[in-house]
Amino acid sequence: MTTTAAATTVLGACPHDCPDTCSLVTTVVDGVATKVSGNPLHAHTGGVLCAKVSKYTERSYHEDRVLQPMKRVGPKGSGQFEPVSWDEALADISARLHGIAQADPQAILPYSYAGTMGLVQGESMDRRFFHQLGASLLDRTICASAGSEALLHTYGGKLGMHVQFFAESQLILIWGSNSIGSNLHFWRYAMEAKRNGAKLVCIDPRKSETADKCHEHLQLLPGTDAALALALMHELISNDWLDHDYIAQHTLGWDDLKARALQWPPERAAQVCGIDAEQIRSLARDYGTTTPAAIRLNYGMQRTRGGGNAVRAVACLPALTGAWRHRAGGLLLSSSSSAPARRGALQMPALLGARQPRTVNMSTIGDALLKPASAEFGPQIAALICYNSNPVAVAPDSAKVVKGFAREDLFTVVLEHFMTDTADYADYVLPATSQLEHWDIHTSYGHTDVLLNRPAIAPLGQARSNAQIFRDLAAQMARYDSAFAAPHFADSDEALCRQAVDPTRIPFEQLLDQGFVAQNLPEAPFANGGFATPSGKCEFHSAALEAMGINPLPDYLPNHELPTASHPLAMISPPARNFLNSTFVNVRKLRSAEERPMLEMHPSDAQSRQVADGDLVRVFNSRGEHVCHASINGRARPGVVVGLGIWWRKDGPNGTNVNELTHQQLTDIGRAPSFYDCAVQVERMAPAEIANEGIAA
Repeated sequence: MTTTAAATTVLGACPHDCPDTCSLVTTVVDGVATKVSGNPLHAHTGGVLCAKVSKYTERSYHEDRVLQPMKRVGPKGSGQFEPVSWDEALADISARLHGIAQADPQAILPYSYAGTMGLVQGESMDRRFFHQLGASLLDRTICASAGSEALLHTYGGKLGMHVQFFAESQLILIWGSNSIGSNLHFWRYAMEAKRNGAKLVCIDPRKSETADKCHEHLQLLPGTDAALALALMHELISNDWLDHDYIAQHTLGWDDLKARALQWPPERAAQVCGIDAEQIRSLARDYGTTTPAAIRLNYGMQRTRGGGNAVRAVACLPALTGAWRHRAGGLLLSSSSSAPARRGALQMPALLGARQPRTVNMSTIGDALLKPASAEFGPQIAALICYNSNPVAVAPDSAKVVKGFAREDLFTVVLEHFMTDTADYADYVLPATSQLEHWDIHTSYGHTDVLLNRPAIAPLGQARSNAQIFRDLAAQMARYDSAFAAPHFADSDEALCRQAVDPTRIPFEQLLDQGFVAQNLPEAPFANGGFATPSGKCEFHSAALEAMGINPLPDYLPNHELPTASHPLAMISPPARNFLNSTFVNVRKLRSAEERPMLEMHPSDAQSRQVADGDLVRVFNSRGEHVCHASINGRARPGVVVGLGIWWRKDGPNGTNVNELTHQQLTDIGRAPSFYDCAVQVERMAPAEIANEGIAA
């Protein structure tokens, strides 16, 4: 921390669900944060922030911020609330939870995800509270679990290249990622490599802003990535672009994988992927003959039925060519497993004792909220405490999610900054602090540094940190159960920060001094094998998957929803460039950049439906319909439409967003949602229809 006569600067960390995990410098004048900028002393941040987080003061001081506890006074979903005191809110909430827990604590469900990635505000005191209560557990699958589990069964964990060494690569495959919008600091390394002569190839169903800047773009159909990866293997084998020694020493199951790959000549994969066979041959030639070659894989490509298998297939490629021998070769999807987080100390699962509560998958929350009590499911969900998430907007099959949240007998508490779609259905909305107002510790899934977030300003209004709110609830619950009076429910946020990481690897005083600590890890993690799998090898054949009754070898699986005569278009719904899931939707400068909910269409698909650029269209399938404006901007391929998300439902012309159309079917591995595995039809809305439905054109 440094101080001048005019300003103070405070070191922090970006809390959002992004692999960059930037180090922040907040400038404070007279107790007011005036600017948030990137820390120039943190190598991965390099003094640069994305357009979203550079607007963080606008978000923190937004006139719509919820700054006092609110109690519902109108129908669920109406957004009608009145202010109440913290004492009244906490007393009522604890009494309601105690009453439900008396019958069966599993009827209480926490629902949270990555609204903050912080270890303290995301997964510390809240978990202690729910473990002591014996509430249902939440399977947090909505973003990354298919790819994460695929890496686990291939590399032994979420491990990979160090992002900075992409700058030295000679070939970079950017697979399933719009890096310019979602991984800006990786893109900086990719651009350095490009200036030094590297070739960049984008693999994505959408002609993204990243694809615009790459040398080549393979615009494959959604959900066909595994077929492409297997065809690349076919060509590596056929042309002997293999590192036989690396395969022999450091892989498991090569003969079986080889047999499978030889079933996938480029012509077969080209037909499945909807691209030209020569593109596959050319890419295989580049990958097999260029050293060092690197793959930046992202989570977009695992959001289909076969997403886990697809990640496994792509993850096998660097072992075939020996790309792992080089620090600028290999693959990066996530580096999370290298983080020295002490989650057990933070979450204290031992508080459950001998109890074994059921687990509810967050990706099927629509179905879960509508299930009656049964021997198989257990008690009906009677209370839901939601924080760090906006499920009414972001969960799939949102008509069912809305119906579940609208249950009058469901007691719902939401910790929030704004009156989101989910907050509208709450019984209580509790004001949460922003990242500028609390302590936290952050690891990253895109690099391997650890960062500390100090509070730069006092909490605005009556806002309290997530950890403080759960401390306060525990104090109220102690009236009914003395176990909630235990000392571990009184740990301060700063104390939790100190508990969050291994002090032998991350000295806390160093975090206090400079805001971040870089771990000392091998530059080329698998140069000599040493994978974290049971065999110590890159496991093409996974005995663990086989034991679960899952195909032990990576394979191509067709999507759940293939185009039909009634729903002939595949729809994907990646985040709009200026949003991060449903966060930042209400920041004016970012919202104005996105203009309005859009559906990108290929000119041929638009023309056959008499749709012109800017027309209001109805996008529909058997689950529902969403109204938005057509965008004929050259980014969609034939047969595929792109619904950029995730707008709040209340901002949609007919009160919906793209998740009105997505389904709750899960991925092959990891129990994750298949958002990009969705078939729809599109119709142009006639002026009379628009007028009759009261839709603003």
